[in-house]
Amino acid sequence: MMHLPKKRTIKRAGRLLFLFAAAYFSGAGFSATISRHLPPVAVTPEAVAAAADGNWGLSFQQEGKPPVANATVDELGQYNALYAGPEDKKVLYLTFDAGYENGNTPAILDALKKHHAPAAFFVVGNYLETSPELVKRMRAEGHVVANHTYHHPDMSKISTKEAFQKELSDLEKLYAEITGDTMPKYYRPPQGKYSEANLQMAKELGYHTFFWSLAYVDWYQDKQPTHEEAFKKLLGRIHPGAVVLLHSTSSTNAQILDELLTKWEEMGYTFRSIEELVP
Repeated sequence: MMHLPKKRTIKRAGRLLFLFAAAYFSGAGFSATISRHLPPVAVTPEAVAAAADGNWGLSFQQEGKPPVANATVDELGQYNALYAGPEDKKVLYLTFDAGYENGNTPAILDALKKHHAPAAFFVVGNYLETSPELVKRMRAEGHVVANHTYHHPDMSKISTKEAFQKELSDLEKLYAEITGDTMPKYYRPPQGKYSEANLQMAKELGYHTFFWSLAYVDWYQDKQPTHEEAFKKLLGRIHPGAVVLLHSTSSTNAQILDELLTKWEEMGYTFRSIEELVP
């Protein structure tokens, strides 16, 4: 977990307990949300440990407004990390985590191209090994291809800088072999698992760490959300400056993305690259 000075640790503990309750009742894992009308719960020591285990968490408290996260903008900023863009403009930053290819990425790319919407694809080693032509297409169509580590481990459990760096640099080397380009130093922790030491390592290695401010449970291939469920979450919780996390393995995302982007545009949103969030 993040180790903060004592006064801030007390405040953080309260926030983490709140987020644990959110995760428990939402069933959304690390992209947790919570209803204002939930009954009170008994919080056990085990619950505290789970909430403080270094999982990225979100609590959506007001429709159309950014969620409360388990780290503030300022706390993340000292590590060159972020989870959302400026709140004063109706701009969205689309990101996709790509652990493997199952046939849904082409439709996603088609929808992005139709709407002139730049996106960032955070890829792992398996994706580069098996789908080099899709990676080349991403780059050719103006998308960012960024680092999701080579093996997709729990990076918060990696204690040495050398091992941490290897997970990132091995992916960069393969990317350079495939594309002839240098991979931008944008990093997303697998499953949103992180630690303070972890974020510091990334910063020292020159990376910007990207979390997210909107996600939903779209990663189970055999238990995909319905279109109605997807639109309810992705329209109801959208907000200015959102960094949206979707998974390219999702058949639901592939089917609804064109309509989803249209609906967001009708709400007044435009799409920008995460590159604009880096000074």
